[in-house]
Amino acid sequence: MQTYELQQKILALKQQTGLKILAHSYQAHEIIEIADAVGDSFQLSKTARDCEGDKILLCGVRFMAETAKLLAPEKQVYLSAEEATCPMAEQFTPEEILREKAKHPGCAVVAYINTTAALKAVCDVCVTSSSADRIVRALDAEEILFIPDRNLGDYVRRLVPEKKIHLLQGGCPVHAAVTGEELAHAKQLHPQAEVLVHPECRPEVTQNADFVGATSAILEYARKSEKTEFIIGTEQNIVTALQYDCPDKRFYLLSKKLFCADMRLTTLADVYNMAQAIADGTAEEITLRAQEQGARHAIDEMLRLGG
Repeated sequence: MQTYELQQKILALKQQTGLKILAHSYQAHEIIEIADAVGDSFQLSKTARDCEGDKILLCGVRFMAETAKLLAPEKQVYLSAEEATCPMAEQFTPEEILREKAKHPGCAVVAYINTTAALKAVCDVCVTSSSADRIVRALDAEEILFIPDRNLGDYVRRLVPEKKIHLLQGGCPVHAAVTGEELAHAKQLHPQAEVLVHPECRPEVTQNADFVGATSAILEYARKSEKTEFIIGTEQNIVTALQYDCPDKRFYLLSKKLFCADMRLTTLADVYNMAQAIADGTAEEITLRAQEQGARHAIDEMLRLGG
């Protein structure tokens, strides 16, 4: 079946069921084309909460579907590829974090939104990559345990030097794989290009970039900039998205390592099969255990502090 035909079948199922499809920015272009909303993980969760309809199909990874369910508990939330997880989100157990917290009495535990619901449940507040420094600065606590991404935590520590921030050896294996040598090589190949990178990259990369920001911020910066060449230090599909959006500009991937296998698990056929299962009433919903529902507090606190 051709891509267009499959897309039309999905659109028909959406109309039949009232299904809303939310796709992360890292998803393939043919999925983004039939999505009702595209964005980063927290943008999609807020869309799930605010959009009309009671059926949500999330094209991304499991922690994103969990977060959507936390913000929209009355809605039916589904994940397009059930095996799509996130290595960073699952690096630590709640028990490990509680033991680390005990080492620093009085500290606030700050969880990156890219964590499981079980981890969020033992934390004080969540942050996104775009709100992390602002929320850490606003917290009453002077001592912070930042989980799980060491590189994002280091970036926040440089922006908020007045706080004592403890870090663990966690992080995104995709972004953290990019080296300073690769950045130097990319700049040598494209000397006129601006470097736009995600704060999950190593300090040696972020400190030598022209712009550091969340996926949504990188997209916005590149679209609005008067510059015409960019080296992109985040998932490869962002380069693809920008090439579609700005065909008069040139975009270069910082490293071929910037490929998220879990994000790429979802295919257009997966979206169709799940949409059909939802229509048939056989799809498996995302559910939260009692101890995971407490994670809503950390998200609410983030929203209260301006996240």
